[in-house]
Amino acid sequence: WSVFSAGGMVAAMIFPILIIITGILVPFGLTGNDPLNFERIHTAVTQNNYVKLILFIVINLPLFHWAHRFRFTLVDVGLKSMSTLISILCYGGAIAGTIVSAVVFWNI
Repeated sequence: WSVFSAGGMVAAMIFPILIIITGILVPFGLTGNDPLNFERIHTAVTQNNYVKLILFIVINLPLFHWAHRFRFTLVDVGLKSMSTLISILCYGGAIAGTIVSAVVFWNI
């Protein structure tokens, strides 16, 4: 439950902030006197291991939150006979996403 809960908190609290910053403020130059740009953000991400760790967490916790919710949604709509397969696919997808993101952040 802790991974599910943490993923929900990240999705509810952090995603909107990241969307506002990277989708509205930075592209429209609304970040103040010293405008941020995507090159500076990319440089900060690729050179700082703490930022990589935070982004890794922000990406992966919602994957497990999604897997849990999607699994139980499919079971509730009538696919209870395929519950084991659905569990393997959902949680396997979350684990695969975690591995892929770990490899990408390791190689940046």
